[in-house]
Amino acid sequence: MTIDTTRILGRTGVRVTPLTLGAMNFGRHQTERESLRIIDAALDAGIRVIDTADVYGQGESEEIVGKALRGRRDSVVLATKFNGQIGTDPLAAGNSRRWITRAVDASLKRLGTDYIDLYQAHRPDPHTSLLETLQTLDGLIRQGKIRYYGTSVFPAHVQVEAHWLAERHGLIAPHTEQLPYSLLVRGAEREVFPVAERYGVGVLSYGPLAAGWLSGEYRIGAPQPASARADLIPGRFDVAAQRNQAKLTAADALARLAEDNGLSLIELAIGFALNHPAVSSVIIGPRTQEHLETYLKAATVALSDPVLDRIDEIVEPGTQFHDRDTGRDTPSLQPDALRRRP
Repeated sequence: MTIDTTRILGRTGVRVTPLTLGAMNFGRHQTERESLRIIDAALDAGIRVIDTADVYGQGESEEIVGKALRGRRDSVVLATKFNGQIGTDPLAAGNSRRWITRAVDASLKRLGTDYIDLYQAHRPDPHTSLLETLQTLDGLIRQGKIRYYGTSVFPAHVQVEAHWLAERHGLIAPHTEQLPYSLLVRGAEREVFPVAERYGVGVLSYGPLAAGWLSGEYRIGAPQPASARADLIPGRFDVAAQRNQAKLTAADALARLAEDNGLSLIELAIGFALNHPAVSSVIIGPRTQEHLETYLKAATVALSDPVLDRIDEIVEPGTQFHDRDTGRDTPSLQPDALRRRP
């Protein structure tokens, strides 16, 4: 199975494949040898976008991606991210000019390249002026170290502020936004997607399987699936918990819908994520060659209007079952003191 179609990444004019290879597991849950094999297989299958981050494996993921791209660098849109803390130094994190200018050089070295196609702020930084971050990223484009820049799980109002600041100060505005989007995590449809389309921002969505909830294993009456995520954060995955009952009911109904239409739930899930007009590419994180083949097949699925209508009946547009499914903590809600009178 190969991919032979492309889409335009927002207003950049850059053509990207509908699937992006996510490198979060490389060097953490996969050996270097297996990681290199999956990257090679993905590139051979036509995937032309790879997304990583400096914090993945504390730089190990970037190093593995760099090795895999030797001799193939110019045929790939290479994306990485900054913000997460590197090592034990609390200064080695965030979205400040001081850290970004250090982080980009370190990423370039690990990736073995002299430019990054897409450099993304992995999370908002409430302690740093947004204008400072934008000015720094604008400068990196002008220096030639990066081609484009973007954000990841930035609230809609912060994205609007970023574009306003860029226009006011004569800066290049963000080109992309990366966020979770799936059949069970549809909050982006309310505000973020309309903002992205308004400003020509390309969306790289991740988590099309909703952290495993759409793997096909979460079914009513079935045993709790084994999951490393469930061990770390059981509150979001325990099928016996009352707060997860609605999510389990939806996952089961979606699985039955897929079966009724001759699809696997994975095919339904990826086909759905690719269907939204705001989405430029969907990030996948295969851990095996078999996973990769499944995702490649799913990328060819076209969902009919009746199927999409039924999806909307099962999970209402704009719905998200848990706030943490958005991938971010809301600064205005944490800590408690921010929402309580002294």
